Amino acid sequence: MKKKKLPKIFVLDTNVILHDFRAIHNFQENDIVIPIAVIEELDKFKKGNDTLSFNAREFVREMDKITDNQLFDNGIPIGKNKGIVKIELGHPFSEKMAESLFEDTQDHRILASTEWLTEKNPDRTVVLVTKDINLRMKAKALHLLAQDYLTDKITEERVENIMKEVIHLDNVSEDIMQKLFYINDGVPASELKLKNIPANQLYIITGEKKESRVLARYNSSTRSIIPVRKQKAYGIESRNDEQTFAIDALLNPDIKLISLTGTAGTGKTLLALAAAMAQEQSFDQVLLSRPVIPLKNQEMGFLPGDVKEKLGPYMLPLFDNLAVIKRTFKSTSREAVRVEEMLKNEKLLISPLAYIRGRSLSNTFFIIDEAQNLTPHEVKTIITRAGEGTKLVFTGDIHQIDSPYLDIHSNGLTHLGEKLYGQEIFCHINLTKGERSQLSELAGKLL
Repeated sequence: MKKKKLPKIFVLDTNVILHDFRAIHNFQENDIVIPIAVIEELDKFKKGNDTLSFNAREFVREMDKITDNQLFDNGIPIGKNKGIVKIELGHPFSEKMAESLFEDTQDHRILASTEWLTEKNPDRTVVLVTKDINLRMKAKALHLLAQDYLTDKITEERVENIMKEVIHLDNVSEDIMQKLFYINDGVPASELKLKNIPANQLYIITGEKKESRVLARYNSSTRSIIPVRKQKAYGIESRNDEQTFAIDALLNPDIKLISLTGTAGTGKTLLALAAAMAQEQSFDQVLLSRPVIPLKNQEMGFLPGDVKEKLGPYMLPLFDNLAVIKRTFKSTSREAVRVEEMLKNEKLLISPLAYIRGRSLSNTFFIIDEAQNLTPHEVKTIITRAGEGTKLVFTGDIHQIDSPYLDIHSNGLTHLGEKLYGQEIFCHINLTKGERSQLSELAGKLL
């Protein structure tokens, strides 16, 4: 008779919980161990209004709800068809650890607990789960199993698809090409023999005559392929196909949620801001936020000045893009003066993402810059703040991530493109060609 395989034991690091406060529910029938060192670290995060503090508080509440006055001695069931959760008290460093790791840090205490559990459970697989790559390396050096938190990881194949959302259709009949050129309602998808198309799928269509070429988008409500025309947004004109797709989506009132990805200099923030300015009369406010503010709000407190002065350095990307937009007009023109008016009366403003939680943003054009530094949970939090009439634009480069615990597979911007792909009110555009300058594009490609 085949011996039943025992459930695994997963030891969770602090950063996993701060990344996803419901992480303990995502390990199926396996058991979860939380080292006491993790609880001590979470205690440092419980005060504050940023996402990390929120996750720390919610996890403790979740644990308190599960325990219901029970002790952790033998572990407490997490739920139906799930394992148990236990808080493991500290254990002394083994001789091997003491010889290699000289500092008594919380990370090393977590390693000590993992090592102790491994020795005490020789018939079970014990795995340390951490988003800290260095800690994983230390664990493996000590012959301990370690892995990243995989629940919200996007596969390599899907990431590649996100990077090339535009589909090329070649050798299309000239009859269909003429309809696409001159009929704004486009042609039925069936005429192009297209089936099971995701909403807002983008196409570059080339006719039998190679010189005939048109950009198009699938409209799921009419089941037709409609042409995407070149448009201007507050003086800014597209310079390539992807920018044409981006401006089309940004100016389309039926598309409420957009993700713009691409390397530095491809025009992500500029296009979003220009589109917002072009439609400012349709919205009560144009809001720009960047995750660098809440992620580093502890450091921001040490900057001199009041809140506006502290936020000054984070305003620079906005002013840089506004300067580009203003340069397309004369300094005395109505459009240039309007930019200054909007800044003065705060119809155009920047706000820390930490202040978004609990708000309802109605009739707002909301641009979230550098969104690749957000977790999937933070992206969800922002989207759930959207009230009636709000349009959300997430921009970022998924290859340029500053957060130490996120990567190309687990950041919120990649997650957004994967989970909402094919939804009628969502559109994703990956900008590939740098337009800031020849120097910027060269650096983006080769450095």
